Order: sequence, then structure tokens, then C-alpha cells
Amino acid sequence: MAESDKIRELREKKARALLGGGEERVAKQHEKGKLTARERLELLLDEGSFEELDMLNRHRCRDFGLDKIKYPGDGVVTGYGYINGRLVYVFSQDFTVFGGSLSETHAEKICKIMDMAMKNGAPVIGLNDSGGARIQEGVVSLGAYAEIFLRNTLASGVVPQISAILGPCAGGAVYSPAITDFIFMVENTSYMFVTGPNVVKTVTHEDISSEELGGADTHATRSGVAHFKYASEMDVLENIRTLLSFLPQNNAEDPPMAQTDDPADRMDPELNTLVPENPNKPYDMRDIILRVVDDQDFFEVHKDYAENIVVGFARLAGRPVGIVANQPGVLAGVLDINSSLKGARFVRFCDAFNIPLITFVDVPGFLPGTDQEWGGIIKHGAKLLYAYCEATVPKITVITRKAYGGAYDVMSSKHIRGDINYAWPSAEIAVMGPKGAVEIIFRKEIQAAKDREAALEQKIAEYRERFANPYLAADRGYIDDVIEPLQTRPKLISALKMLENKVDSNPRKKHGNIPL
Repeated sequence: MAESDKIRELREKKARALLGGGEERVAKQHEKGKLTARERLELLLDEGSFEELDMLNRHRCRDFGLDKIKYPGDGVVTGYGYINGRLVYVFSQDFTVFGGSLSETHAEKICKIMDMAMKNGAPVIGLNDSGGARIQEGVVSLGAYAEIFLRNTLASGVVPQISAILGPCAGGAVYSPAITDFIFMVENTSYMFVTGPNVVKTVTHEDISSEELGGADTHATRSGVAHFKYASEMDVLENIRTLLSFLPQNNAEDPPMAQTDDPADRMDPELNTLVPENPNKPYDMRDIILRVVDDQDFFEVHKDYAENIVVGFARLAGRPVGIVANQPGVLAGVLDINSSLKGARFVRFCDAFNIPLITFVDVPGFLPGTDQEWGGIIKHGAKLLYAYCEATVPKITVITRKAYGGAYDVMSSKHIRGDINYAWPSAEIAVMGPKGAVEIIFRKEIQAAKDREAALEQKIAEYRERFANPYLAADRGYIDDVIEPLQTRPKLISALKMLENKVDSNPRKKHGNIPL
């Protein structure tokens, strides 16, 4: 065979691989409003940067007639490329080939790029669109899943791992995305569940659709499994690119600096009037965040889940930071089970990848009630406390209004290694709110009064004047400075610069035992 014939044969094989499951199945994929595996990678990566690996791999199964059906690539496209000029490793499951089902070969391709990512210190992005394990391969496919799970676990906290669910993701397949750092979903076309609607109906007699059981809205609002949901695959892929712009390549690097024209010394007089004088009146903490960060650019995470706490990424003088903030506009910013879990996970991610933490505090305490106590608010609230205590990145706190009880301690207080703790003049740092405190301290005196209501109001006013302020905490050094709200941005930037070479550590141990 002449050399030209060999080259022609190679080109034919690669052309066959590019077809995936064939034109008819590609058309069906498009009819569902879904892109193909390769189209997704073209949108995700910098133009022309994708280098494919294992394009010609094929499955080895000979049972159930599979020896007669072999597609090059075996249902997943793998390789590496660049996003904004920075290296990433990718896999993109191809639903047009065996429904994107996972075989031994399919998993080996994914494991290969994960191993490379660990050796070279770069993020892994998985685009999931799969019917699950390839049943014809039996336990081999189950073992193959476990190989991926192991690598997800070992890579956790070493390189960023991002999962996009762009179609079905069911059964054991869900546990790989669950171990990764961030999960993106598409409204109406992607879903995740351990057992599907048919099994649910058989076992529990509940009649439920795939969308209701495990769709993007369900996981973004109710379960908290998904961190982001978007209307289209294009939106998902674009926002993965945005997310990566805040993250370092690995745990040994600092997050990437960016250029900004927003002055570091900019002061915003509007901040002086954002917190209402009435301590029971709500406001939107996002208004404060947007006025403080660079260019009013805040990339929120878990936006629709546990809305009484706000978390996300922003920049201060070009430096990426993670922001955690109580949200007084929802449940008065109280901490409950879901918000504690949401906050703890985010804090631990930032700490793993050297991203400084900025915490805005307006918290009346932990949510009371039997649902919370029986649901384990003690251990779940302790997760957020544990995460802040464990974190060694720079930690700067701003108390805007209420910081009551144990929730004051939890929200990155000085006592759990907060580096710089600021308070606004409107801050109220106390064991509990004035009314509750007065009803306990002056119970007998109020009961003995002729006008109990007037006596109660008088004592509340006295308590508020004496204790509901930041100055007693400042007296003891628990607050480093009481600042005018308009100074918040330059103060934060100055503190971050001061802390850029911070070194802190935890006692030597295999790992802690976070209260799971």
C-alpha cells in the first residue's frame, strides 16, 4: 500500500469518528434543542485550540451483538484545549453513540485526561450527556464508573472540576458530577437523579416527570445539587468560561489578576444610607456587594438556593475574591440548614484554591423550630463554623447591621481567625436582639410595672443604646475598626494588599472530621 493510501485511510477513519453516531442521530440531537459533543467543545474552548486524544478508540465488548457495532471514539470526545489562553482538560459525552453510555473504553478515555490534569495542574471540565452505564458490559461498566469517582475524589481541592449536565445523567453517573466543584444545568433539557420516574412510581407510587424529579429548576432551587441553571447550552458554556476567569489553575497557584479601570480608592456615598435605620426593615445585600466590588461585577453561585445567604465571586482591584453575605431581604438573613450548607461548601472551595474570603454580616441568629432542630441544624450549622475555622486564606469581615449570638461567631469573626474585622456604625453585636435580651434580663421588673408595654419599650431603648452597637466589641479588639460605609471598598482593598503574603496553617493531621 502506497504512503498516500495510508494517509487516505487515516483521514477516512478520522472522518468517520467526526460523524459520531451518524447524520440521522445528530439530526435527532438537534431536534431536541441539544448540540453535539463536538459543537459544545467548539463553543467552550478558544477557537482552534482543541487537541483531541483517543479519537480512534473503540469498545472491546463482544456480547449481545456489540462485536458488530463499533464507533470510533466510543461515545465520548476527550482531549485538551484553552479557555482565555489557559489550559483545560475536557471530555464531552456523545449521546448519538450508544446514547452516550459509559463503557470500559469510554471511562478509560476520561480517566486518561483526568490523570493528565493532575500531573499538569489544570482544570477538568466534563460535559455530561449520557444514558448511564452500558448494560451490555455489565460489572465492567460499573467498575469503570468507580475509576472515575476515585479520580474525582483525589483531584478534589487540587484542580478545579466543573460539570455541565447537558442531557440525562442518571443512576451511578450522578456521583461523578456530585464530587466536582460546580454543576451547571440547562432548563428543560438536562436532568439528574439516582432513580428515574418509572422506578420511583414502582417503589413509592409517586407519579412524577423527569423534569420535576431531577430537572435544572429542581436542583437549582430545592436540592441545591446544581450551582447554576441557564436557558440554553450556549449560556452554560459561556458562563463556564466566566467562572474559570476567577479561578487558579490548581491549588498551588494564586487566582488570576485582571485589569480594571475602577479606582481602588473609590468611595460610594450611597453606602451610607443603604442600611435602614429601622433594624427590622429588610434591604438587599447585593446592593452593597455591587457598590463595593470592581465594575459592579458579581458572579453569583447557587443564586436560587438558600437565598438567605449570598455567595459568589468578584474582584477587588483586579484580585479575585469569594464573597459570603447574609441576605436580610430573605428570612431576615437568618442561618438555617440549607444556607449553612451552601456557605460552608463555598468557603471550603475558596480556601482550597487560595481565593480570599470577604464576608458581609447581617445575621439575627439561627432559625428556630422543630423542622430545623430535627433536621440537624446543630451539625449543619457547625459545617459553616468548621469551614471558616479551617480556612487559612485571607479573611476580611464587614458587619453591616446585626451580628447576634452564635451566628456572630460563625460568620468569620475575629475569634475564628478572621484577619481583619470591620463594622459599620449601624452594626449591632450582641448575644441576642434587644427585645429578647430585655425580656430575660428585666423579666421581673417589667412584670411588676404598672404599664408593662411602656416599661418594655424603655428597657429595649436602654439596651439598644448600650449594647446594640459596634463599640463594645471594638473596645476589646474584636473589631479592628469601625468605618464609614462609603469607605468599605478602599478599606477592603488595602487589607487584601496587606494580607497578600499571609501564611497560616492547621495542625498536622490526615484530615479533620467535619460534622457531616
